[in-house]
Amino acid sequence: MKALARYGKKFGGYRFIDVPEPECGDEDIIVEIKAAAICGADMKHFRVENGSDEFNSIRGHEFAGNIVKVGKSVKDWKVGQRIVSDNTGHVCGTCPSCETGDFITCPEKVNLGLDNNRWGGGFTKYCVIPGEILRIHKHAIWEIPENVKYEEAAVLDPICNAYKAIAQRSKLLPGQDVVVFGTGPLGLFSVQIAKIMGAVNIVVIGLEDDTKVRFGVAKELGATHVVNGSKEDVVKRCREICGRDNLGLVVECSGANIALKQAIEMLRPNGEVVRVGMGFKPMEFSINDITVNAINIIGHMGYDTTSWRNAIRLLETGRIKVQPMITHRLGLSEWEKGFEAMANMDAIKVIMHYDCD
Repeated sequence: MKALARYGKKFGGYRFIDVPEPECGDEDIIVEIKAAAICGADMKHFRVENGSDEFNSIRGHEFAGNIVKVGKSVKDWKVGQRIVSDNTGHVCGTCPSCETGDFITCPEKVNLGLDNNRWGGGFTKYCVIPGEILRIHKHAIWEIPENVKYEEAAVLDPICNAYKAIAQRSKLLPGQDVVVFGTGPLGLFSVQIAKIMGAVNIVVIGLEDDTKVRFGVAKELGATHVVNGSKEDVVKRCREICGRDNLGLVVECSGANIALKQAIEMLRPNGEVVRVGMGFKPMEFSINDITVNAINIIGHMGYDTTSWRNAIRLLETGRIKVQPMITHRLGLSEWEKGFEAMANMDAIKVIMHYDCD
């Protein structure tokens, strides 16, 4: 079978290669991939060629499919079930994170479809769900409701991420306003969760490149206002929209330092910033306003079982919309077109299906 794999330890080196079909151990599950989505984490290796011939992993950590084989010791799952993975492949099972079911922050966590894993992910035909994770983390996979499409289930990862950031991590109250930095899937799903939670004004901050596709989709999904940070005074405009007392939460999905600075400046006293995005440059501004205005900066990572359970119900009942965000559907053999569309900001979500038989 064909697979999109990454080579090298640090950055870059995608290759479309032949790989053997995975073997099914006694406790394992084999899934036939029906839909897999390109994530921003995949994009950081695109157009980077490090010249390494060292195989890293089969990529694709946002995927859904149906079970085609189960090991002889598997009792909880059966052939024919439609499932989605939370992409967990390995955790230690003994750290404080694992003890509380917060498996995504386990220091030893290995993700299916991300770096340096031996199981592989969804950018291929078949993927193995290792039995070792199912012993520790019973909800490493979930059954897909009948009325939910594979392509919708495949993006439950960012849906659950946004759900936890707002519904579980923040103290957002109905009637407050929310500002969302970033127009990618995390930002657009955050818009939808904020709407469900009863936010009045939901302001999305993007850049000039976002005006051609993403601003329109943001409005369709519930944003009351969009602000072009390339041309507008972001802090001033958000204060005009939200007033002095109503902005209690900023969801920072871009990872840009300037966004964090602007978030601190626009929040009311005792407001919150949930930082979802990640950046890697040192901050070059004072954070004294965090103390002066008693602002909470909340670090956020991923999701837990509660996030998945509730997000699946919201998706099943139509409260969360995915279709407006799927801008491209391609065969896996056309993977470069999908990555190019993401890189050029023509795409929001690209769904790929296996087309190589």
